[in-house]
Amino acid sequence: MAIGQQWVLVEMVQAFYEAPAYHLILEGILILWIVRLLFSKTYKLQERSDLTEKEKEELIEEWQPEPLVPPISKDHPALNNNIVSGPPTHNIVVNDRRCINFASFNFLGLLDNEKVKNVALTSLKKYGVGTCGPRGFYGTFDVHLELEDRIAKFMRTEEAIIYSYGFATIASAIPAYSKRGDLVFVDEAACFAIQKGLQASRSNIKYFKHNDMDDLERLLKEQELEDQKNPRKARVTRRFLVVEGLYMNTGYICPLPELVKLKYKYKVRIFLEESLSFGVLGERGRGVTEHFGVNINDIDLISANMENSLASIGGFCCGRSFVIDHQRLSGQGYCFSASLPPMLASAAIEALNIMEDDPDIFRVLRQKCQQIHYALQGIWSTPFAAHNVVFSTLGNRSIDYVTASACKKDRELPVACHFNAQSCSLTDVPVSGEGSRPKTSAFLCCLACCVHPTVHLASGLLQCSSEDQRKIEEHLIFRLDPAALQTQF
Repeated sequence: MAIGQQWVLVEMVQAFYEAPAYHLILEGILILWIVRLLFSKTYKLQERSDLTEKEKEELIEEWQPEPLVPPISKDHPALNNNIVSGPPTHNIVVNDRRCINFASFNFLGLLDNEKVKNVALTSLKKYGVGTCGPRGFYGTFDVHLELEDRIAKFMRTEEAIIYSYGFATIASAIPAYSKRGDLVFVDEAACFAIQKGLQASRSNIKYFKHNDMDDLERLLKEQELEDQKNPRKARVTRRFLVVEGLYMNTGYICPLPELVKLKYKYKVRIFLEESLSFGVLGERGRGVTEHFGVNINDIDLISANMENSLASIGGFCCGRSFVIDHQRLSGQGYCFSASLPPMLASAAIEALNIMEDDPDIFRVLRQKCQQIHYALQGIWSTPFAAHNVVFSTLGNRSIDYVTASACKKDRELPVACHFNAQSCSLTDVPVSGEGSRPKTSAFLCCLACCVHPTVHLASGLLQCSSEDQRKIEEHLIFRLDPAALQTQF
């Protein structure tokens, strides 16, 4: 055994002498590194000086936390809501004062319709108040399926899907299709719901000037050149074009025929938001597609809320079946929100019945809106843009941007004209696009249920002299749109 051990040592020494020099140097460095790791400290103790109790108290007293929200004055419109008593028909009681209502989106006046109320009451007795569950979990009632079928037939599309919250309709539809890496071309005057949907999609957003088809085509051409440089990426990138039928922030109608031509030329998908145009534009209220005579199959997705013309709650999307079915698994507002209360779904169905049985209501609405629009021309040196229902007015400084705090000083249009115990209520909504600050603007909405004497009275009030305006301003009723409040902050 001892002889064998000696022979092993001899072989080791012999191998040591025969090994190359670089091998010996490397092994020596490794041995020294291991020794250093074994005997060195893994960390250094930091010297610390304990504070006394007095020093701790002084530091605590000096520390001032930053406010969670910016300071807001007590007279901000969001903190001083106007209290409405009774239904918002053409006559409305605001803060115990009788007004002529031009601030409501109840365009067809169905909110106080007896047929709609009776159907909703019958449904309330049958189904109860709510559903307490999303559509995929015991929240689908027969009236929901009937309403979806009725909307699809009314809009002449293959299928429709309803949401329980109008704002969440387009805000859920956009991210259901457009994902990270996709391209979305959107009008810079898009409403706040579209903006939130774009944020949720995390897509690449390209804004074009409001209703400027030349600017839109310029962006499409630039993207076409980029796609030619990287065809592999272009094959997997989806492209969407998001517009509104009747823009909430400006009151202008989108040039849909031109948009359809650009769609087929540059191969993009069109999403059309028709919350204001549905139930208003077109001979039978089918929206901007009927207004321009555009084939509805040329539009990939149409969305609208039921909180305006249908006098209900929620919203809907309609289009081809394979497009709509995708939202039943990917639409966040559809999958995770409690479904629409059955009584409101029944009310929407009855509202559709009235729209189909009495198409003359749309002619009456257009006639009264045109009468108000003509009366507003040249008043207060303010340019007016009007299309059927929404009259969007911008002050003399419509080109310049003004801050939200300056809107109060720069506001030249009364939000409510008080005269002889009557008032014309307007809705104040600042316009804001991508990276812009709010502009001074207002909405004036006409209802089909307005009687002609009321329209004549409103026209006379709006044509008051500048001296009377100063007297009227003492009786203003400010009413700010909730989406506009979010835009300001």
